[in-house]
Amino acid sequence: MFDPNAVYFKPRAIPLSMLEEVDLNIDELEALRLCDLKDLEQEEAAKKMKISQSTLQRILVSARKKVAEALTEGKAIKIIKK
Repeated sequence: MFDPNAVYFKPRAIPLSMLEEVDLNIDELEALRLCDLKDLEQEEAAKKMKISQSTLQRILVSARKKVAEALTEGKAIKIIKK
């Protein structure tokens, strides 16, 4: 499982204390990394994560929605490591 060095991403020049946060769990980040960054097919990414393809699909939908919300509404992204 990918272990990110940074766990917060936020809009520039706005203090974190003034921002709403979107929580992105580590499974969601890993699904995004494998499918969107590494260009793996969902079936292959699911095997690497040891989950079903349908579970991966649900995780991706959730992750993409959270990232889109943060980017379009100016919210911070907090990566939750379990």
